Parts: sequence; C-alpha cells; structure tokens
Amino acid sequence: MRVLGIESSCDETGIAIYDTEQGLLAHALYSQVELHAEYGGVVPELASRDHIRKALPLIEQVLSEAKLQRQDIDAVAYTAGPGLVGALLVGAAIGRSLAWALAIPALAINHMEGHLLSPLLEDNPPAFPFVSLLVSGGHTLLVDVQGVGQYTLLGESIDDAVGEAFDKTAKMLGLSYPGGPILAALAEQGTAGKYDFPRPMTNRPGLDFSFSGLKTFTMNTWLNSEQTDQDRADIALAFQTAAVETLAIKCKRALKQTGHRILVVAGGVSANTALRERLNAMIGIETHYPRQAFCSDNGAMIAFAGAMRQDAMTITAASPTFSARPRWPIDELSPP
Repeated sequence: MRVLGIESSCDETGIAIYDTEQGLLAHALYSQVELHAEYGGVVPELASRDHIRKALPLIEQVLSEAKLQRQDIDAVAYTAGPGLVGALLVGAAIGRSLAWALAIPALAINHMEGHLLSPLLEDNPPAFPFVSLLVSGGHTLLVDVQGVGQYTLLGESIDDAVGEAFDKTAKMLGLSYPGGPILAALAEQGTAGKYDFPRPMTNRPGLDFSFSGLKTFTMNTWLNSEQTDQDRADIALAFQTAAVETLAIKCKRALKQTGHRILVVAGGVSANTALRERLNAMIGIETHYPRQAFCSDNGAMIAFAGAMRQDAMTITAASPTFSARPRWPIDELSPP
C-alpha cells in the first residue's frame, strides 16, 4: 500500500509517500520560519494561508520524485490534531478531498503518534514495548508504549512544554526566532559550572514536568547579571543543562517504573545534541531517535503512521466530511 502523508499542524508543510513494501519513497518539507520570524512566533492565520499555497505544489513534487501519478496512491493520511485549528483544517480539507476524488481510503492521524512512531522509520527500529519521551514546542510527554495505539500516559508538563521553555528563554536572552536551536548553539560557548539552575519537580515523586519555574529562574539570573555576551552564553548553558538533566531524571524513573530497557525520543527537541548525549550515557538503556530531518514536523511520520493504521482507514467516497482536533490526547487512541 502506498500512503500519501500530509502534515500541516503548525508552521511546516510536510508531504511524503510511504510504501508498506518499499519503505519511504519520497518526502518534502517547507518551513515557514522566515515568514514568522519578524513576529517572534507563529501567527496562526499566516500559517494557515501558507499551507494553502504550499501543500498542492509539494504533493506534485513528491509524486514526481517517487515517479508516481495521483492514481498510484492507495490511501491518504493527514494530521487531524493536535495543533493550530486553521492549519489542521487546511491539511484535512486537502487530504479528504483528494481521497474522495480518487475514491481511496483516508485516515485522520494524531500528530503526536506520528512523532512517537517516527523512529520506526530508521534502519534499526526499536522493538515494542518501550518508553517514549515526546518533546516538542507544544508537548512534553512520557508514554508507556506496548504497541501501535497501545499508549499509557506516564507524565506530562503541567505548564510550558520543554520546547516552549527553550523558545521563551531564548527570547528573554534577546535571541532571534526560532529561539530553541539558537539557544542550544549558544550554550556550546558557555562556561560549565558558572551557574547552577534547579531541576524542577525532581525532588518529588511522579513523572510530570514543570518548566515555568526554571524559565523564571533564568530570567532573574539574566536580569541580575551584567548581561554581557559571555553571561548570555553561560546562562544559556545553565538553562539547557537543567532542562536536559530534568528530562533524563524523569526518563530514568519511567524506565524503572515500567521495567522497559528501551527509550524512544522524538519531537523537535529530540534533535538537541546535549539531550542525546545525556540520554545515551544512561547505562543499560537502548535509546532510539528519528533522523535529524524527521525530528521536526514532517510528512514522513504521518504517512508511516497511516500505513501502521491502514486497517482503520475508511473509504471517503461515501463520507467526504472532515474535522480537526486542536487538542487530542495521545492516550485516547486505540489499536488499529
């Protein structure tokens, strides 16, 4: 089965084709970073309009790269949530319309399930069961994964997601958008041990996260410093170290609680080098990540998730309706 995947949950338009026998055939991604940079963050209306402009040309590009025609597609998978409702509706409308016109199955995919399953696209995929750490701009989740659709939520952020905390901290330090990767790069110039920031919620039981206090601590440290370039780098390093160590402590607890020895990390923050190095250092644990290109939002993970759920697909010729879910907890999903 050849599945066309459409991702449009936020500010990246991702299109891909996954073949259940041959693997990933082609993928393309358009980022709206430059569009939103002057505003210092994503503007939902602009994001939706740009998805409208980019989605169809990218579909044609991916079909061309895979040497396929539209009629060669067997199914369509599209992101239906969570995310920005306008952006989601663009992808849903295009995905459902295309499937209806071609009289092929279509499936609404949970964006976070796409991230969770993305490491399975690699040459050495993890085996079920495992613990998944999902870290992005909008989510920080620890999930016990027994199989596709068999998810038990172990912990989540009670305020800012870790990616959001990275971006907001970068903005405090006067860094440009998108702040998270820029802060991580700046941290490489910091002096280790210059500052020691707290590891929030690690001195109490449980697997939930909180990064708002760490963000405030960082802001106060910056305001009380001389605000030199070196201060900025030192504070960036201290923040990143605290955030990474917090994630590592919670991952270790989750693995101990579940008895699993495999940790899968996905989402935009999974590209962070310091996080990977810290998690890889955990003794006796097998760690898996998506390739760098698939850490951020992408169509490949949606096409793959659709292929994993092909039995749940419905023929849209009889039902061309669609909807989006801006909030869609991953533990509400069921097996295909």
